[in-house]
Amino acid sequence: MLRIWYIFIGSLLLTGFVNSAKAQQDFLRKAQGKFSGMSMSGGGSDSIGHRTGLEDSITIHFRFLDTSRLQNFDSVLYDFSKRINVPWYHVNLGNLGTASRSLLFEPKMKAGWDHGFHAFDIYNLTVQDARFYNTTRPYAELNYLLGSKSEQLIRLMHTQNLKPNWNMAFEYRLINAPGFFQNQNTNHNNYRFTSWYQSKNKRYQNFIVIVGNKLQSGENGGIKADGNYLDSAGGAYDERSNIPTKLGPDQPGSRNFFSSNIPTGTNYTNATYMLRQQYDLGQKDSLVVNDTTTIPLFYPRLRLEHTIALSTYHYRFHDNYSDTNYYDSLYAIPLRKNRDTFFNREHWRELVNDFSIYTFPDAKNAGQFLKLGASLQTLKGEFIDSVYLKDSSFTKDYYNFFVHGEYRNRTRNKKWDIEALGNFYVNGNNAGDYNAYISLQRLISRQIGYLQVGFQNTNRTPSYVYNPNSSFYLDSAASPIDLKKENTSILFGSFVQPKLRLKLTGKYYVVTNYTYYTNYMHVEQATTLFNVLQVSAEKIFRIGGSWNWKTWVVLQQRIGDGPVNLPLLTTRNQVGYDGTLGFKNLRISFGAEMRYFTSYKAPQYSPLIGQYFYQNETTVKLARPDLSAYLHFRIKSFSAYVRAENLNALNPSQGGFTKNNVPTIDYPYPGMQIRVGIFWSFVN
Repeated sequence: MLRIWYIFIGSLLLTGFVNSAKAQQDFLRKAQGKFSGMSMSGGGSDSIGHRTGLEDSITIHFRFLDTSRLQNFDSVLYDFSKRINVPWYHVNLGNLGTASRSLLFEPKMKAGWDHGFHAFDIYNLTVQDARFYNTTRPYAELNYLLGSKSEQLIRLMHTQNLKPNWNMAFEYRLINAPGFFQNQNTNHNNYRFTSWYQSKNKRYQNFIVIVGNKLQSGENGGIKADGNYLDSAGGAYDERSNIPTKLGPDQPGSRNFFSSNIPTGTNYTNATYMLRQQYDLGQKDSLVVNDTTTIPLFYPRLRLEHTIALSTYHYRFHDNYSDTNYYDSLYAIPLRKNRDTFFNREHWRELVNDFSIYTFPDAKNAGQFLKLGASLQTLKGEFIDSVYLKDSSFTKDYYNFFVHGEYRNRTRNKKWDIEALGNFYVNGNNAGDYNAYISLQRLISRQIGYLQVGFQNTNRTPSYVYNPNSSFYLDSAASPIDLKKENTSILFGSFVQPKLRLKLTGKYYVVTNYTYYTNYMHVEQATTLFNVLQVSAEKIFRIGGSWNWKTWVVLQQRIGDGPVNLPLLTTRNQVGYDGTLGFKNLRISFGAEMRYFTSYKAPQYSPLIGQYFYQNETTVKLARPDLSAYLHFRIKSFSAYVRAENLNALNPSQGGFTKNNVPTIDYPYPGMQIRVGIFWSFVN
C-alpha cells in the first residue's frame, strides 16, 4: 500500500512540472448521439457534495474538448463495467488487458488516415475523452481493484484550480493481470495531463492535453487443440496454467505486481501532445451581485481557434520462443532454424495543424455556432522491409489537406439539439475521403420523452495495415488487391423516456467495399453491398420495493451476402436490490448478473498482426450464460465492489469451476474469478 501512495504523491509532483509543456493535436470529436443527463437509474447523477458528505464544501464540473457543456460526475453504482472502462458487450481473449472485440457491428467511421491497430483501443486514454475540470477545492480519486490470480488495477486522479480561471488535472492508470492461462499476462500503463486556462476578461482560453499509453499483452495463440484439455477430469489440467498454448514459453505468467516481462506478445505505445488556443471577439457585460461584487460577463460573436498536435504510434510484436512450425503453417514464414526471436514493428509520427473560425448568431446562446476550418496533416511511417531482417527498414512520408465544418444549436429552452458536421480531404494521400453527420434531437414533452434521428455517411481509405508497405502486411499473394475506398452509411434513431427508465435505439447500416482478413494474414475486400439492422433496448423494471430487473437487449441481422457474422441476440441482465437498507449514508446494490449471446461463427484472432479475422466454418456457442454475483455499496466518498464472476463455470462432476466458456476459438474465459475494488474520493 505504501508503494501506491508513492505513486500518488509522484503524480501530484508531476503536475507541477508539465504545465509548461507545448502540446499538439486535433481530433474531430464525432457526435455519438448521446442523450445528455439521461441515466438508466432514472435519477441522474448525485452531486459531488452529497457523495463526499461535505455538502456545499466543493463545486466541481467538467467538460470535454469539443463541447462547452459542463457535466457532473456519473454516480451509477450498479454498472461495474464503467469502473474498469470495458463495455459489457465486449469480449477479450480470456484476461483483462488482452485484445478485445465488440459483439456489436461497429464499422470504422473515421475518414482519412488510420493505422488500423484497434484491438486494444478500450485500454487507451485519449484526447477525445479527456476531462477539463473546474473545481472550488482540490479533488482526488484513488481506485484499487484486486482480482484472482493477482489481477490488479490502480487509478489515481488529482485536479485543482491553481487560480479561479486555471485548472490542471493528472490521471494515471495501471492494469497488471497475469491471467489464468499461459502467456496471456498483461501490463498496461496510461497517463493523462490536462490544463484549462481562461483569461479574466473571458476572451482567451487554451487547452493542453498530454496523454500516453504503453500497452503490453502476452500472446499465446490460443490453447492447443490436440488434446481435450478443458474437459479433462481431476487431472493436472484442472490448473489452467498447465494447459499448453501455441505461442510462448511453457510456463505461467509472472505474479509480480510490477513485472512487465512478456517474452511473447504485443507492445503498443502511443502518445499525443496537443495545444488548442482560442480568442473571442464579442460584447462585454457584467452582473452586479451586491454593492462590492461585480462579475464580468462576455458574449462571444466571433472566435479564432488554432490547434496543433503531435502524435506518435509504435506497434511491435516479438516472440522470444519462436515455433517454426507455427509461423510456417499459419503465416507462410519459414523461419531460419537458428533463429530464436521473431520481431516486427511499425512506427508512425503525425503532426496536425488546424485553424478554425466560429460565429455565434445568438450572443446569449453559446450552444449555437457555425464552425469552419482547414487542417494540414503530415505523416511519417517507418517500416521493416522484411520479417526476417529486423535491422533493415525504410520510411514513407505522406500529407493530407482537409477542410471541415460544423453547426450546433442547443436552443435556450433546451428542447432542440441540432448537430451537423463534416470533413472533406481535398488533397494528399487520402484525397476524396469524407465524413458527413447530422443529428436532430427533440424533447417532445416531460411525459413522452426525447426523440433523436440522424444520418452519417463515411467514405474512407482502408486502414494502412492493409497496405503492402505496412510491416504487418504479411499476405503472401503474388499481387496485392487494388483496394477501393470503403463507404458506410448509418441511419439511426433513439427514443428515451426517463420516467419509464426506457431507451430504444435503432441503426441501419449500408456498407460497400468492406475490407477484412479472411485468415491469419490474407487481405480481402467485399465486392457486393450488404446491410446490417441493429435494434437495442435498455429498460429497468421495478419488481417490488427497491428490487429491480435491469435489462439490455441487442438484436442484429445481416441482410445480403457480406463478410460479417453477428450474434442474433446479445443481452445483459441484472436482478437485484438498489437502495439504502434504511441507512441514511448508505447506497447499496447487490444481486445477480447474466450476459449471453446466441451462437454464431465468431471471428478468430491473428496474434502477429493484432487483428480479428472473418471465418465462416466454426460455430461458437457459450456452454452457459456468463453469470456473476455482485455486491456494490457506497458510504459517502467511499465505494466498494465485491464480485464473483464466471459462476457458470461450476462443474459439479469435477468439483470445481472448469466448465469454461469459449467466446473466441481456442481462447477460453477463466473459471470463477473474485474481484474486490475500492474507489475513494478526497476533498482537500
